[in-house]
Amino acid sequence: EFRAQCRQFAEKWVAIQSEQFQRLGIIGDWENPYTTMAYDAEAIIVAEFQKFIMDGSLYRGSKPVMWSVVEKTALAEAEVEYEEHVSPTIFVKFPVQGMDNTYAVIWTTTPWTIPGNRAMAYAKGLTYGLYAANGEQLVLCDNLAAQVMAAAQIEEYERVSDINPGELTCRHPLAGQGYDFDVPVLAGDFVTDETGTGLVHIAPGHGQDDFELGMQHNIDVPFTVDEAGVYLKSVPLFAGKRVLDDKGKDGDANGAVIGALVEAERLLAKGKLRHQYPHSWRSKAPLIFRNTPQWFISMEKTGLRDTALKEIDKVNWYPATGKNRIYSMIEGRPDWVVSRQRAWGVPLTIFVDKKTGAPLRDDAVNSRIVAAVKEQGADAWFNTDPQVFLGSDYAAEDYEQVSDILDVWFDSGVTHAFVMEARDDLAWPADVYLEGSDQHRGWFHSSLLEACATRGQAPYKNVITHGMTMTEQGKKMSKSLGNAVDPLKVIQQSGAEIIRLWTMSCDYSEDQRIGPEIIKANTDAYRKIRNSFRFLLGNLADFDEAEKVAHADMPELERYMLHRLAELDALVRDNYQHFDFRKIYQTLFNFMTVDLSAFYFDIRKDTLYCDADSSLERRACRTVMDIAFHCLTRWLAPVLSFTTEEVWQSRFGVSDDSVHLQQFFEVAADWQDNELAAKWDNIRKVRRVVTGALEVERRDKRIGSSLEAAPIVHITDANLRAAVDGQNMADICITSQIELTDAAAPAEAFTLDEVTGVAVVPQLAEGKKCQRSWKILPEVGSVEGYPDLTPRDAAAVAEYDAR
Repeated sequence: EFRAQCRQFAEKWVAIQSEQFQRLGIIGDWENPYTTMAYDAEAIIVAEFQKFIMDGSLYRGSKPVMWSVVEKTALAEAEVEYEEHVSPTIFVKFPVQGMDNTYAVIWTTTPWTIPGNRAMAYAKGLTYGLYAANGEQLVLCDNLAAQVMAAAQIEEYERVSDINPGELTCRHPLAGQGYDFDVPVLAGDFVTDETGTGLVHIAPGHGQDDFELGMQHNIDVPFTVDEAGVYLKSVPLFAGKRVLDDKGKDGDANGAVIGALVEAERLLAKGKLRHQYPHSWRSKAPLIFRNTPQWFISMEKTGLRDTALKEIDKVNWYPATGKNRIYSMIEGRPDWVVSRQRAWGVPLTIFVDKKTGAPLRDDAVNSRIVAAVKEQGADAWFNTDPQVFLGSDYAAEDYEQVSDILDVWFDSGVTHAFVMEARDDLAWPADVYLEGSDQHRGWFHSSLLEACATRGQAPYKNVITHGMTMTEQGKKMSKSLGNAVDPLKVIQQSGAEIIRLWTMSCDYSEDQRIGPEIIKANTDAYRKIRNSFRFLLGNLADFDEAEKVAHADMPELERYMLHRLAELDALVRDNYQHFDFRKIYQTLFNFMTVDLSAFYFDIRKDTLYCDADSSLERRACRTVMDIAFHCLTRWLAPVLSFTTEEVWQSRFGVSDDSVHLQQFFEVAADWQDNELAAKWDNIRKVRRVVTGALEVERRDKRIGSSLEAAPIVHITDANLRAAVDGQNMADICITSQIELTDAAAPAEAFTLDEVTGVAVVPQLAEGKKCQRSWKILPEVGSVEGYPDLTPRDAAAVAEYDAR
């Protein structure tokens, strides 16, 4: 019944998430999504797990694991978050056997683990001394002795001699009270002189390093704490004391241990330490290391660690730092704890021989289990008579049926099998795995291990990692602080495209920020992009193939714009290939707002609005705009999915021919013309100075618009002068008239520091104002019948009237 309720709960949230993803404009097979709770998926997860049973890499062992007292289950590294925590610290004196009044001193932040102590560790590379203080002799690392004495408020002490800790054997500090065993001092490569005493308290049941050192020296691993964080009845002095309570708060165990040490006169000093401590990602409560029987996948038996490390080198990691991060995690990780003590999940489908303790390895049994799970789901393992699975070859009473479930990261790590391999429309390995930076210890990690163990290679070609989303001030979002930004509210207020554009604008290799001001900035940017599309749509009405102009017949400005589009095409394709979405956004935004709107559109408005329809210049301009339309809608379709579809349908009508079904526009190789681009870069420099001068004139109200001006442009730079020769600079600078000269400019001429060799003297245009183009020219009215038009405008009107 509980498992059924869990399934209903999960189904509810799958539906909600699906709806929200679709509102964000994400393409997916929403009618046929993959979920780990689907029967087919559960069957494949079981089949994958059985491969570890069959190859012998799965074993049941007793090891210290991170344990949640609140949830009463073991946690994998991927389920652990490190949060700030205040722990009690103690310096404890262990009597040295054979040396009167001599003590080896350890330091620990977990007093409750002292009952589990079975050894002590030192570093061979450090020096140790025997220190006389307060009538006792203390064994300490020389580099830490002063700190220890300060912590113990001992002002007078003396170093008596060198000492080799490896030659010592100690007694437990609570010897005579149920802890009557030797405490050997062993060399450990994890011991440092960064903090503590240089001697490390070893409790094999409460730490990975402790456990491994204990195994090397055949030291028993004691069971001291139960699943609720309570000392077992077998623990002398402290039976029934709690390390943590049901809510994860400190229990009475630390206090009881410290009290016993004080009474035994074995406590040298105590204090508190604020540090990063492991917490459960679900309950947010502190964890403990606890020795428990669990099921593990060995990292060494079948060479899993070596295979995974080699495969990391074959994957493309974005950003590149992700490679080192996951490499170090795999390199130093312990065996994989895959069992969990929960009810909801995919079961560990293991039958254990009650006599030998070995898991049953039988392909026929495994096949029957997989078939049942495929038909009935994971519940089949719990609801079916085990004899049905065991068949006639085995007796159910001879086997223990394991009731634990699989680590959820194993489930997710198998997605490559029940998604990429199981679907005919997909291929294995995946092109891309994309998730947050925390998944180096989660999905990326478990997927790599599972695939390397079962297929000998990574399940992905590329891995993209993004940072976490923070507030505008760079602070972590928190419901309790009320500073979280709800993306659904942003969608309701500003639209999904703003969220998508913000995502594109972020450097995902780092933590990204969001808040009201950032949303406003992205909204403003979106408006500018939309305005560029609106201009393109408005000026491409009725454009058809017959109007197109060949590249070779185009004016220089149009050929320059095609060169820019060819440059962008190469850049956009390359950056999509390397997942550099921010660079795509920045480049296209700058192109649309600067190159198109502020430069090309501004110059060609006169041509578009006033030239005759048959004008080569107008036709060439519309040809370029048509190409820009096809390039930009397709380049931006993955980002602005709603807007580009709206723009596409506005031009071509509503049909099945969506922009999202188009390939990128193919630009011609001969559009690239670096020499022409260099020339027009120089023309734009001159234009920038003229525009700056006219802005001053407009600001000081000497002119109303740039068409009232006829500036004199002094160009003394030879390269700039050569660039503008033969160009219609009046049109390019949007003035009615213009005079170019290489004469020296007067002192009062306008200049820009960043463009040397150009100076502008503003003048007012002379002549009559054309009522169509608003240009002020002497020839206005020179064509009979058109007293208020320039000859160009008169011809355009005549052509229109003659239709």
